[in-house]
Amino acid sequence: MAAHAARTAVETALARAAMVLPERAQRALLRRPVVLDGQRLSTEMQMMLALQRLARQPELGVLPLPQSREVVVRQGRMVAGRQPIGALRELTVDGAGGPLAARLYIPSSRLGADPVPTLLFLHGGGMCLGDLDSHDGACRHLAERSGVQVLSVDYPLAPEHPFPAPVEECFAAYRWLVENAHAVNADPERLAVGGDSAGGYLAATTAIRAAEAGLPMAFQLLVYPCTDFVNRSRSKELFDGGGFYLSREGMDRLTDWYFADPATRADPLGSVLLRDAFPEGLAPAHVVTAGFDPLRDEGEAYADLLAAHGVPVTRKRYPSMIHGFFNVVGVGREARAHSAEIAGVLGRALP
Repeated sequence: MAAHAARTAVETALARAAMVLPERAQRALLRRPVVLDGQRLSTEMQMMLALQRLARQPELGVLPLPQSREVVVRQGRMVAGRQPIGALRELTVDGAGGPLAARLYIPSSRLGADPVPTLLFLHGGGMCLGDLDSHDGACRHLAERSGVQVLSVDYPLAPEHPFPAPVEECFAAYRWLVENAHAVNADPERLAVGGDSAGGYLAATTAIRAAEAGLPMAFQLLVYPCTDFVNRSRSKELFDGGGFYLSREGMDRLTDWYFADPATRADPLGSVLLRDAFPEGLAPAHVVTAGFDPLRDEGEAYADLLAAHGVPVTRKRYPSMIHGFFNVVGVGREARAHSAEIAGVLGRALP
């Protein structure tokens, strides 16, 4: 543990030193820009990827499961740092199969306030990786910048808990929030769900389940969600060959772990992009995508599908970003600014 902590500290210090360099200096170190699909990769993101290669940090999910889980937490801490927060509370919520650990982030602007808007946050990590700590910095930043209270839930992971267990557990956590809003000083009329990557997918399924059950939900925030586990999109063909944090090898391994039965990949709660109907009252959505992300096209296709079914939806592509930029709030400038903009969307949706 001490060795891992020391390594994280060294990597974080190096990353921060490199990421605060003027862009001209970063460009000089990198020598040539990365241009693909009519988009230019952010110099900041290019620098971060170069640092990861230098540190021999693997792409998501390519290592055996224990090491992959350890790496995700370490990387999350490295790029997010320890962000300020008004108050923080550890608690448990009721899942489908028992209590789930959770962490409540109360923004400074809401301390001592009447019941406040609250977002149930579901972390990314391919449904197999990640925990409360891997996304702690991102949740702190989201809460402070949005003025919305964030309840992050540590849902059970595959392969120990394959599909549909995480879907059921996340929905149960949202039901708990609705039924126990008073326990966390949440306004029952200003509740939302959100997440990044796998968490964006689970947020989408939670929103669908909530609408089916007639539970109130004001908003869903889907940050580069995975929505199709059956088909290969053009952005996967372009970007999953390695070098942009997500690789085909890693995604295939995580998907295999999650779907113990391959036939369930096409389930309406497995690949939400393949749905032919949505329940009445589905919450308005904001869908975020990144230009250099293999998941870009399926996220944007899901926004199109929601709109085609009459669901109010807004969307924003950040063309120079890679998958995972939402967590990069402790180093650099550009990704942090984009994450703050996303938080602003949430704050305006739940004033």
